[in-house]
Amino acid sequence: MHARISVNTICFMDEAVAQQVAHWPELDSRRFSVIGPQLDKTGEHLVQQALAEGNYALETIVHPFSSVNPLDSDDSILAQARAGLSAQIGVAKRLGAKSIYMTTGGRGSLSWEQAAEAFAMAIAPCVVEARSAGIALMIENAPPQYADLHIAHSLQDALTLAKIADIGVCIDLVGCWTEAGLQNLIEKTLPRCHLVQVSDYCLGDRSLPSRAVPGDGALPLKQLLEWLVDAGYEGAFDLELLGPRIETEGRVAAMRRAVRNLSEMLHEIGVPQ
Repeated sequence: MHARISVNTICFMDEAVAQQVAHWPELDSRRFSVIGPQLDKTGEHLVQQALAEGNYALETIVHPFSSVNPLDSDDSILAQARAGLSAQIGVAKRLGAKSIYMTTGGRGSLSWEQAAEAFAMAIAPCVVEARSAGIALMIENAPPQYADLHIAHSLQDALTLAKIADIGVCIDLVGCWTEAGLQNLIEKTLPRCHLVQVSDYCLGDRSLPSRAVPGDGALPLKQLLEWLVDAGYEGAFDLELLGPRIETEGRVAAMRRAVRNLSEMLHEIGVPQ
């Protein structure tokens, strides 16, 4: 197993945290990523215990900044979302996570530009707090089918938003592999990129989420990985697998095969451990 692979337990998001961490020894990885809303006191304790007992490292925490209310909500509502992010920064620091990646919340009645500014203003105190704690805050590029939860639906938009908010970017390859000028865009994004998410997509799949095990689909993954490494990326490659293909194969079996396939790709192109 390549040491720079992390496994995102969002694959098991409908399971209790105790069951999620019970899968870890089966998945042939030393790095894991976890779901922020599940980290109440009990969840945090279970993750801390699993990290210590298995000598694992926590890569990142998934955090929806505003999963229910859009960015045109009252200041008091956005203040609650900001308090939630602040609390998550504390959890990340206690667990030793390197980063937190977010969705923003929907735009509501705002234009994209207005929503971006509203998000940037809402998280501004947390940006300072996270920087002081040594935690990288990021936003990801997510499909437009998640417009109720997020405003950045291309890598270019994610980079633009990250610059406005002065935070980082999580590059989700399955969400941007068809974009024009992608190699150049990756190079421009790399100074703000703290995490790369890897999965695959099979042409014609209309399910949501329509993720596949790396190597099963149409993404030119070796080329994309080479572009990232050539541009100077030194971080983790986070496996985020969801959807009917993963369920049909079995979550643990699919993730184990994903770790193996991605490890082979990284070794073949000479990615350092």
